[in-house]
Amino acid sequence: MISASSARDASSAQSFGPAGTSRSRRLSRLVATALVSGVVAAGALVGTGVAVADETPQHQGGASAVLDGLKTFDGAVLHVKGENGEKDGVKNLSAGLFEMTVEGGGKLKTYCIDIHNPTQDKAQYLETSWAETSLGRNEDAGKIRWILDHSYPQVDDLDALAKAAGSGTLTEKTAAAGTQVAIWRYSDDADVTAKDPAAEKLADYLEESAQVVAEPKASLTLSPAAVSGKAGELLGPVTVHTDAGQVSVAPPADAVASGVKVTDKDGTPVTEATNGTELYFDVPEDAADGSASLSAQATTSVPVGRAFTGATTTSQVQILAGSSVSTVTAEAAATWAKKGAAPALTAKENCVAGGVDITAQNNGDEAFTFELAGKEHTIEAGKTETVTIPVGEDESYDFTITGEGGFTQNFKGVLDCATSGSTTPANDEVTTQTTEQPSPAATGSGTSGTEGADLAATGGSSATPVIAGVAVVLVLLGGAAVFVLRRKKTSTN
Repeated sequence: MISASSARDASSAQSFGPAGTSRSRRLSRLVATALVSGVVAAGALVGTGVAVADETPQHQGGASAVLDGLKTFDGAVLHVKGENGEKDGVKNLSAGLFEMTVEGGGKLKTYCIDIHNPTQDKAQYLETSWAETSLGRNEDAGKIRWILDHSYPQVDDLDALAKAAGSGTLTEKTAAAGTQVAIWRYSDDADVTAKDPAAEKLADYLEESAQVVAEPKASLTLSPAAVSGKAGELLGPVTVHTDAGQVSVAPPADAVASGVKVTDKDGTPVTEATNGTELYFDVPEDAADGSASLSAQATTSVPVGRAFTGATTTSQVQILAGSSVSTVTAEAAATWAKKGAAPALTAKENCVAGGVDITAQNNGDEAFTFELAGKEHTIEAGKTETVTIPVGEDESYDFTITGEGGFTQNFKGVLDCATSGSTTPANDEVTTQTTEQPSPAATGSGTSGTEGADLAATGGSSATPVIAGVAVVLVLLGGAAVFVLRRKKTSTN
């Protein structure tokens, strides 16, 4: 069976509303998330068996990084439209480059491709394909890639860039702002202009000159992310895809005890790989039914144009503009059995279909039966089946799949497939953005700068932990009050 939970983030598409409304929505989101977490946790305790494969990596590999904030930016103006399609007001924004710190080492520079969705302070981001973001349904995605390749910081000769654009003098701040404005026009179909005249001319030049360029390949992935078979066989292949010159391959953590090795097709142990290398799990014939995983790691520059999405929360989708030499990783898992079914499951977000693809592979000698979204599925021996589970935009999901023999597998994440658009709901007041009101794509200030203010002011407000804490305290106080009143009533009686 499958235990599935999802909670819509009602505030992410409406972050321009009055401050009180935004805080109320964020509080509602926190409560909803807490309720969902409680339900999932309770469901996971019912009927659990021995897990055969419970940690197949959902991330397809690449860089994992933490958002440091908006670092190089200047002012921009978003022209907001009401329901009648006319311009009803403007919003002052900060437009420019964000920075991220890569886990394991490295720095990334990114632009935003979701103007209305706020960033979350210190959010963790994962490298991902365009198909798992709004770019998957955006026919202009390739033009954004062209802009990244032909502007700052990829073109760091600002005099040459200004000459090509006919913009006049550019600084790092105005070049970053002009580039971001041009990107927003394609990523969000936004009516946005740069405040600085030179930045505005750069944005116009980039928009008018952009051509469609193909999506860049991932920095590092292993495909497929899960394989299965019988003990005593080579399980695989798992193919390495990377632009790095060399990849380090680590065997399962308990390789010595289990005897499971990572080898090539001839059974020779492998510790290093390159693009195209095929890896296999060599499982001893006498190994008990179980599972294992291998990990791959490399140091390389992440390709410009790769998308980054929030790992566990809805945070403004980013697109890579520059990378230092960074650490990238990927994992793959194997499941085996001496006889019977040998299932391997993977999950991948599918923005085109509006859901999560669950792919089940069975390389055993008997059929594997499981339940998914209330429907029973049987995968015959040697067959593979993919089922798409619908998930709402900005909803979190938590799927637990169980099957025969105590099999259990969990997949969770947040589906973030669309930009919020530029139409302001009728019940939201349209006002001019001020420096006291946080910008949706930058930090609190709408003025020029090279260092952003507290990024928590961009949607993941610094007040959010306080609100959450107050909510918890109120719940505890409420429970205490009920307890005291009951004791008092009992004593009176």
